[in-house]
Amino acid sequence: MTALPNIDGLLRSATDAGEVPGVVAMAASADGVVYQGAAGKRALPAGPDMSADSVFWIASMTKAITSTAAMQLVERGKLSLDGPIAAVLPELAKPQVLEGFDAKGEPRLRPATRPITLRHLITHTAGFGYDIWNPDLLRYEEKLGIPGIISCENKALTMPLTFDPGDKWEYGINIDWIGKAVERTSGQRLGDFFRQNLFEPLGMKDTVFKLGDAQRARLVGMHTREPDGGLAPMPFEIPQEPEFQMGGGGLYGTAADYLAFERLFLNEGRANGKPLLKPETVRMMSENQMGVLNVRLLKTAIAPYSNDAEFFPGMVKKWGLGFMISTERVPGGRSAGSLAWAGLGNTYFWIDPAKRIAGVILMQLVPFADAKALDLFGKFERAVYAGLA
Repeated sequence: MTALPNIDGLLRSATDAGEVPGVVAMAASADGVVYQGAAGKRALPAGPDMSADSVFWIASMTKAITSTAAMQLVERGKLSLDGPIAAVLPELAKPQVLEGFDAKGEPRLRPATRPITLRHLITHTAGFGYDIWNPDLLRYEEKLGIPGIISCENKALTMPLTFDPGDKWEYGINIDWIGKAVERTSGQRLGDFFRQNLFEPLGMKDTVFKLGDAQRARLVGMHTREPDGGLAPMPFEIPQEPEFQMGGGGLYGTAADYLAFERLFLNEGRANGKPLLKPETVRMMSENQMGVLNVRLLKTAIAPYSNDAEFFPGMVKKWGLGFMISTERVPGGRSAGSLAWAGLGNTYFWIDPAKRIAGVILMQLVPFADAKALDLFGKFERAVYAGLA
């Protein structure tokens, strides 16, 4: 493992200053881990010290894993990227588009003009959104008594589209539907499919939907940023006996596990000498799959849980088959064509195929896109590239 002691200092400085409660960060090349470090506490005010094997809710970092599982099934001929997904998910056979609300506050719905496909779902262009960034969907939920997606109740998926499939990009519950499609076509529960087809071959022993005793012993607590800038503990846990395993954000895991997943994309789909994806599938997943559409700003509708969020404002961002794609080089950091995304609790990762570098940094606090967490993420990324130059 390459010694990058300056990163240790970055992490310690951030936690000592109370900027983040605790952090684990790791980076790797195609050949293996080049840095790992941990600082701060698993839980404030006086929890155990953070360790490299601490377990985090990785939230929407789950999406890339679910998308990868779906692409394994595409390779096997079990799923089609461009056929109507209703062949697998009949619940989506007649999608409705929400056009607003009438004078009495009743939702105005109309049939979608085209069918939803797996490609729409995997690129977030199907029309589904999240209440956290869409006030109309929040109003719809409240009107019809629909629970939020974090409930992991099947009723949470009974949401309308906000536009016709293929017309725009909007981040939403798309990947939860893909998780359902993986289950329907494989005949397995989502976590079982992950374990057999990804986690065991990759050596991801701590990535789970349901926390076992071993993971719970190392679990990191959630925190919230207070109005005065301080941090406070926040009770939080994904339902452990859910109606459905949330392919869009239900996993817990470690930095080492996630880095093992990232390295799959630095090694053309191979892990420990075994092919899990075809090289051409990896290339396709890493290329723009949304045409002229662009990833856009997430404008918050539920302030306690997210700030307005956009990576690299001013840069055009695309979406592949599971990842956001940066179209330009980031000064001091990742190359153009790098893949990335994040999780609500301020967990972040990137994969740089050009330089064959991947990194992950995990924290547990809300709101998402916390300025101090993002600052630490940027410093970590730049330090990795500087140390490997």
